[in-house]
Amino acid sequence: MVVKLRLARFGVRHAPVYNIVVAHARTARDSRPLEVIGTYDPIPKPPADGIGRPVKDIQLDTARAKYWIGVGAQPTDTVWRLLAMFGLLEPKWPVARIQ
Repeated sequence: MVVKLRLARFGVRHAPVYNIVVAHARTARDSRPLEVIGTYDPIPKPPADGIGRPVKDIQLDTARAKYWIGVGAQPTDTVWRLLAMFGLLEPKWPVARIQ
């Protein structure tokens, strides 16, 4: 059976929090996963010192992510983007920089 790296939604209405999970491809989004390898909070939080841009909280167990990618787990597009931020995968859609 195909194994995917994907997001499972938790939290309350208008304030989602996602777990980055490893699950079988045909299971429901919020069903019990094989493993939880990280969390993603998409709502930007202001920095602690109050200076700078708001940041989104992403926590990831990179060793387990590398393992699952190595054994053939297929990340969804959103998880691919998050893993590319950590340098584990090449970006699927590179951002064009205007000089």
